[in-house]
Amino acid sequence: MFDDRIAGRIERCGVVAVLTVERVEDAAPLARALLAGGVDAMELTLRTPAAAEALRVVVAKVPEMLAGVGTILTPEQVAEVREAGAAFGVAPGTNPRVVEAARAAGLAFAPGVATPSDIERAVELGCRTLKFFPAERIGGLPYLKSMAAPYAHLGLRFMPLGGINSGNMQEYLRDPLMLAVGGSWIAPRGKILERDWQGITETAREATGLVEKVRGTSGEGA
Repeated sequence: MFDDRIAGRIERCGVVAVLTVERVEDAAPLARALLAGGVDAMELTLRTPAAAEALRVVVAKVPEMLAGVGTILTPEQVAEVREAGAAFGVAPGTNPRVVEAARAAGLAFAPGVATPSDIERAVELGCRTLKFFPAERIGGLPYLKSMAAPYAHLGLRFMPLGGINSGNMQEYLRDPLMLAVGGSWIAPRGKILERDWQGITETAREATGLVEKVRGTSGEGA
């Protein structure tokens, strides 16, 4: 359910900034701060009332950003974020109704998996790009590699989230299973509330530098 264009864009960036935005007016400067640091893929979580409108602002004012949405839990939310211009969506789990709604809406979508049964459910629904969540809490990369081994012939790719940071992201990115890593450490809620755009740019630059170190590309201009 991820077309080659979107998957390629995310893979080139290597890191997706996972964001919780409380104020709509912060959306555009936040996106520009990430772009200045080389991060051109973001996931706005549907955990605040401002999220959908923040997405609309980013799509309209910062079109260079690949703007996706996370924490999609219902088919109704699929319709809402698709209408708002989301380029892709992810969820913490695998809900067949949400996956089918995303397919019907033409929304690139990665359901969350934590067990082999989750993987099989997602595969049965036609998904090949999966969110591994909560990554570090349930065993990290060693666990994921063991869990994914029986499905290696299917060409699955993963986006781990949960406990990923500048200290361990390179370990994940070195593994060919990974499309990209996701994390909130690039732009934590506190820095967004403080409007510390320069600080966010610096953290984004650090992250893209680590991607370049592993993959030979920083994602800038992707």
